[in-house]
Amino acid sequence: MQVNDLDHERLRRLAELRPRNGHKVLSVYMDLDPATFGTQPARAAQVSSLLDAAERRIRAAAVDHATRCELKQDLGRVRDVLRDGVSTKGAHALAVFASQPSELFEVLRLPDAVPQTVVLNDTPWLDPLVGRGRTRRCVALVSRRHLRVFADTPDGSMREVAELADDVPGQHDTGGLSQANYERSIEEEVRKHLEHAAAALFEQFRRRPFDQLAVGASAELWPEFERMLHDYVRKRTLGRFDVDVERVNAEQALAAARPLFDAAVAEQLDGRLRRLQQALAQGERAAGGLAAVLEALSERRVETLLYEAGFDSPGYVCPQSGWLGVGPGACPSGEGNAQPRENVLDDAIAAAIVQRADVFALVDRPELGPHGGIAALLRF
Repeated sequence: MQVNDLDHERLRRLAELRPRNGHKVLSVYMDLDPATFGTQPARAAQVSSLLDAAERRIRAAAVDHATRCELKQDLGRVRDVLRDGVSTKGAHALAVFASQPSELFEVLRLPDAVPQTVVLNDTPWLDPLVGRGRTRRCVALVSRRHLRVFADTPDGSMREVAELADDVPGQHDTGGLSQANYERSIEEEVRKHLEHAAAALFEQFRRRPFDQLAVGASAELWPEFERMLHDYVRKRTLGRFDVDVERVNAEQALAAARPLFDAAVAEQLDGRLRRLQQALAQGERAAGGLAAVLEALSERRVETLLYEAGFDSPGYVCPQSGWLGVGPGACPSGEGNAQPRENVLDDAIAAAIVQRADVFALVDRPELGPHGGIAALLRF
């Protein structure tokens, strides 16, 4: 079963970190995809490659002797983790962030593979984590007699959290008027069960709120059950899928529901892009291009940050005020306080996360091309 240690609060905490006095953060991403690194020799070779890359970056860093010693200690802790210092069962990637002066040492197990990467920067390198913070999901399986409810857990797996069974008689063929009366009686019992199941699902929502619900139910039962759902639950429902309600386990239930969850992510992105294009055309509540986006981030006006995967552009950041810009001249703390960045993207991502903006990295989408690969929807 896949695991995911990343949540919105952890991502926000990493984004807020701003080491002082020239201290650096070592960010290491290790790919655990079993298709590529499923054997011990392949994984050991990747560990050696990552550690060698980290050592080279530390040697080449423009830092003083004390900072270089701290980074070497950080690398030692990273080395211990990568060499079987943490359980990787169920993970397809590891992200490790280390900065001794900032009291940072964070290890995250991720459910999807990421490219192996080593970054030595003034802040944690968060670009590979964009879009991986979990949405709270729920899966409900409904039959004529049973309700089973599965919910996300803190470690990224899904477990069964509620079950309901009603005594609904089975159907049989006796013929005549008695058969018709018997079938009407059964259907009334099924209706009561669905009503009971809908109420139980709403009670589960009250105890453990969720953002998205996928329902495993037959095409015959679904319309009536959907009508019975409480408005709070119905508005979070993505739709129906087919599944063997009584026999599947949690992992199989999630696998069957995953197309609905994936479609919801794609639909959300499409909706943001449509809003962006309309807002840019009208010249309001949108920013297109790096300079406009950084200005909006500095003013804490960004609702959604969108950029092309692999976006890379230099810029400046002010460690005192958090200001971002393409040149140092507009820094409110003075031009001399603006620090250059070879790629200002991660500072932009961190600023967006801190102000609770959504962040989307676009892959194989042309919409941002006219804006240099980056744009934003604005709150005001």
